[in-house]
Amino acid sequence: MTSTTDVHPAVDPPRPPRRRHATWAALRPLVVRLHFYAGILVAPFLLVAAATGLLYAASFQIENVVYRHELTAPVSQTTVPLSEQVAAARQALPEGKVTAVRPAAEPGLTTRVLLDVPNLPESTQMAVFVDPGTGQVRGTLESYGGSGALPVRAWISDLHRRLQLGEPGRIYSELAASWLWVVALGGLALWLSRRRRNGRRLGLFTPDRAATGLRRTLSWHGSVGLWALLGLLFLSATGLTWSKYAGANIDELRTAFGWATPSISTDLGEHAGHTGHAAASGGQAGNTPDVGIDKITQAAASWRLSGPLEIVPPGEPGAAYVVKEIRKTAPTRLDQLAFDPASGQVVGELRFADYPLAAKLTEWGIDAHMGLLFGLANQIVLAAIAAGLITLIVLGYRMWWRRRPTRGFGRPYPRGGWRGLHWGLVAPLALLAVVVGYYLPLMGISLAAFLAIDVLLGLRTRPAG
Repeated sequence: MTSTTDVHPAVDPPRPPRRRHATWAALRPLVVRLHFYAGILVAPFLLVAAATGLLYAASFQIENVVYRHELTAPVSQTTVPLSEQVAAARQALPEGKVTAVRPAAEPGLTTRVLLDVPNLPESTQMAVFVDPGTGQVRGTLESYGGSGALPVRAWISDLHRRLQLGEPGRIYSELAASWLWVVALGGLALWLSRRRRNGRRLGLFTPDRAATGLRRTLSWHGSVGLWALLGLLFLSATGLTWSKYAGANIDELRTAFGWATPSISTDLGEHAGHTGHAAASGGQAGNTPDVGIDKITQAAASWRLSGPLEIVPPGEPGAAYVVKEIRKTAPTRLDQLAFDPASGQVVGELRFADYPLAAKLTEWGIDAHMGLLFGLANQIVLAAIAAGLITLIVLGYRMWWRRRPTRGFGRPYPRGGWRGLHWGLVAPLALLAVVVGYYLPLMGISLAAFLAIDVLLGLRTRPAG
């Protein structure tokens, strides 16, 4: 609920509060004012995030259509050894260094060989697509991030996250995510309280069909907001996990509580006791023994790692191969094994089942936010939430426009309502605002700006003398 469910005599005339609701009656003006200013000033950022998010929900299908030639290959009865497929990719990009290989997960798909090539943007590699049946290269494209987004999906993702403005552009999406949960919960409280105060039984999840004009718009705004509430809270929480400033604070908290996502060690020196040839492999400068990617893949299969897989070759002497399961759809499979390149023996193991619960929840939350966790159904739900948010914003601005005065923002509620609050409630609210503002700094800064605007508007309307 992203805009102005504020009080107006023509729509929601104030009534004397009952004694048992005195606290909420005093608190409600503050919630209304916060919902009002956030709806007016933050809603444009939320609108952009929702519109670009709606586009991103369809980006996987767009990617599959645009790059169908590179992503697919004729089904073949025979398969070229993976080492030969990698050799073909190296020949296509001799200046690149192989950083990972993603074998074809099923018949009809290509093998993706990722190479680090000079002068590419950060977090970007070149992907060479190889037909596993013939060993022929079917195309070369830039690949972004751990999800392997190809150019069209990477462009849509960057538009959603940063508006194609680089790192400064991340401020917009973090500001939207920081306020979304506040506006949604504030709207929920106002909607529930209004239904209670109306004195007649009305459905919470359905609009009042008998209402007309402004009441009808408000009824639709509240009902749609209630349907979208859980989705909006989810998008806000998961969006903050990889934001610039709040995300860094969240990472610090996770690390402090031991909830960080674990990683597998690739340093063979840490596993010297597991193999009998560690010293020998280290003694051959420039000619480190390597059983090859084919045997490593076979060894991974014997340890019950199943596709889709990503094989990361040793980046330097003394490092291990790492074979990762990269299945993001439920049931998630993200197990990893480290292999000694000289013997093919397992020297490290990291199972997704052993992740801390917070790390699992973070992984699942991000995957669901990206539309990966439940596949097409996940994308449809994300699109519905985005469409719901757009609807809420349009309805909210419609209400504000119809109530607006000739000049200024409008009057959401008579000033001074906070004076009715007991100090025992004011102090915790102030402390909560400080704590939230510290961990969500963009929200803290914008909240201070809202307070300043409110004070200035109050001074402007104060009677002279």
